[in-house]
Amino acid sequence: MSDAHQEHHSPIRTPKQLIAAVAGFFLVVVIGIILLVSYVTTSKLTGAGTESQSAEAIDARVRPVADVGYTLKDASAPKVLAAGDAVFTANCAACHATGAAGAPKLGDAGAWGPRIAQGYDTLLKHAIEGIRAMPAKGGNPDLDNVEVARAVVYMANQGGAKFKEPAAPAAVTAAAAPAAAAPAAPAAVPEAAAAAVAAAPAAAAKPAGDAGKNLYTATCAVCHGAGIAGAPKFGDKAAWAPRIKQGAPVLYEHAIKGFMGKAGMMPPKGGATASDEDVKAAVDYMAAAAK
Repeated sequence: MSDAHQEHHSPIRTPKQLIAAVAGFFLVVVIGIILLVSYVTTSKLTGAGTESQSAEAIDARVRPVADVGYTLKDASAPKVLAAGDAVFTANCAACHATGAAGAPKLGDAGAWGPRIAQGYDTLLKHAIEGIRAMPAKGGNPDLDNVEVARAVVYMANQGGAKFKEPAAPAAVTAAAAPAAAAPAAPAAVPEAAAAAVAAAPAAAAKPAGDAGKNLYTATCAVCHGAGIAGAPKFGDKAAWAPRIKQGAPVLYEHAIKGFMGKAGMMPPKGGATASDEDVKAAVDYMAAAAK
């Protein structure tokens, strides 16, 4: 039995076939390149950064911040009066949610009953002007009387009252006031009054130390005298030490602007209408007593 020998023959056997094969290969490559270039130049490709140089993209990048949804507060616009529950949360909850300093707790009908019996007008008067440990307007002099009234109604109604929440007063414009009703300006200041003002001695101003002590006695002692609502007691070195360590600027800022701590809230200026300098003097007075 003889071995069968099968030879594998190439399809290119002559020089002409080789030339034709090479030419065909290059033709296919050239056609592929042409098609690829045509696709790239005529088709719109998308991807990260594709539109970065478009007119719309450039306009969005250079557009002012005020044009993309941010609203600047107009200081001359009418004040938006907060609802009673919002005023309570921001200003009254520090005492009325916990019963600190004898404040009637929200929803405690037994504590609110005698107060409701005094009438709405009395409750509002006490809330606006302050009474005992209750600072005027809950320690926030920026509150409008209507906002205070709404907070009073909110708390009283939670304790069993049925007061009606006051509506915002109608806006009064300057143009509504008749020009004729404006009092005429005095022609001149009387010479005697001018002389009295000029002669007032500068030394008549109260010393800073006295101002701090007086403000503490009139306002700050309500909480700092007994340690109410987390306030550091007057003369308590342990309670004042970490606060004094923060530095006078921090103490001044908390006293003037108010501060919400873990144990309670410090109302702005303790609820007083004193000047910033007097508040700083009171802070110095209390800090000095704890050193």
